[in-house]
Amino acid sequence: MVFSSLLFCTIFLPVCLLAYYGIPRLTARDAFQKITISNYILLGFSLLFYAFGGVKYIFLIALIILINWAAGFLCSKNRHTMGIRRLGLAFAVLADIGILFFFKYFNLFIVTIENIFFAENLQMEERVNGIITGTGTGVLNIPEIMLPVGISFFTFQALSYVIDVYNEQVDVQPNILNFALYISCFPQLIAGPIVHYKDIATQLSDRTVGSYGFSEGIKRFCFGLAKKVIIANTLAQVADEIWASDITGLDATVAWLGSICYTFQIYYDFSGYSDMAIGLGKMFGFDFKENFNHPYRAESIQDFWRRWHISLSSWFRDYVYIPLGGSRCGMGRTCLNIFIVFLLTGIWHGANWTFIAWGVIYGILLILERLVFGKLIKKNPVKFINRMVTFLIVNFLWVVFRADTIVDAGIYISRMLVGGIRILNLFTYLSGMAVVALLCAVLFGGFVQAHIKIGAIKGSAIISLVLLLISLLFLVNGTYNPFIYYQF
Repeated sequence: MVFSSLLFCTIFLPVCLLAYYGIPRLTARDAFQKITISNYILLGFSLLFYAFGGVKYIFLIALIILINWAAGFLCSKNRHTMGIRRLGLAFAVLADIGILFFFKYFNLFIVTIENIFFAENLQMEERVNGIITGTGTGVLNIPEIMLPVGISFFTFQALSYVIDVYNEQVDVQPNILNFALYISCFPQLIAGPIVHYKDIATQLSDRTVGSYGFSEGIKRFCFGLAKKVIIANTLAQVADEIWASDITGLDATVAWLGSICYTFQIYYDFSGYSDMAIGLGKMFGFDFKENFNHPYRAESIQDFWRRWHISLSSWFRDYVYIPLGGSRCGMGRTCLNIFIVFLLTGIWHGANWTFIAWGVIYGILLILERLVFGKLIKKNPVKFINRMVTFLIVNFLWVVFRADTIVDAGIYISRMLVGGIRILNLFTYLSGMAVVALLCAVLFGGFVQAHIKIGAIKGSAIISLVLLLISLLFLVNGTYNPFIYYQF
């Protein structure tokens, strides 16, 4: 089930809200009991929501909850010696990363092993091509492992809790059901934002929802739904059609259209999900931190990563970059730390060499900014140029991210640069709705928000209602289009 579906918008969410607010009001004797019942109801609906992706995966998320809840007790300073605490931390890290590796990277591992050790009949070039394209020989006859939806998000979320307990930044959560709600709360379960336990620890046991907060949550949800359904899904049709064609024969005009449509698609798709998650959180009394800050207005690559997928960037900053020494050590070690973080960022996104290359290139660019280009960027008085250069770099790297293989990425980028200009070919892919969606994508990608605060517009409630109705019409007439970051 996805937020941008008629099932969720018209049945699941209304029933969940009715039960969440109705049952405690009818059955609870005091405030403590009311929040307890509310938590149990929300936990039940969250597990039901996740079960739509596969009932068997309920056991997986239950295992992760149990492992990290127990590890939290082992890491508590007030309960155990340093030796036991370190053992508890090691247990959680190995278990979480081990589970993540098995489900997310085991297939690529087997493909690599088959091409290296079990491909005697293949030439070296064929072996290398098999590794790059993720094509195995099949000689080991090992079934492909299916990826559980959202595993990277809730695994990192669980691990952050254990590390924070170990570092004495939070207290142990004694109630396993409250901890289970923290991990599996459906607004942020599938694609984030990655929520730190310390940010919502008090909200798990004490929260209220006023009419203002609830209405703001509804408006935020409606804006996010519109971003996904009206803009992202429309641009996705253009991008998918272009990418599904023979990319070796693309002219530069169409290749640029495909890359730009995907660049805006992935932003509106993912930020739309984050808006809906934050809005849903407000409806249930939770305050989730922002996950995007108009990243396409960034004036440098470093600025881009301060604005894009903020919860993931902050996770790697807090739990990898700073523990490695951050920028407190020499320049060489700092650059190494940056490279490691972005190598891991690429690996986090999936078992494909394109993601690894994407992360590595970002790491190299950030190192070059720190060593060479940072001062030039800051001194440039024409900020528009900085933004355009940054956007073009990000656009090229989204091509690498989107491509099935490194080879495909290279071919596509080459068509963008030397494919020739044939303007009339654009009309093959651009419908009137696609043109409108692309214009809206450009305007609302940061330009409008920089001058107008959307939430402060008079009549924003009416605008939200109109957007909701239009979005539902799109859903009725549209086809299934899952969120891009569901695959991670």
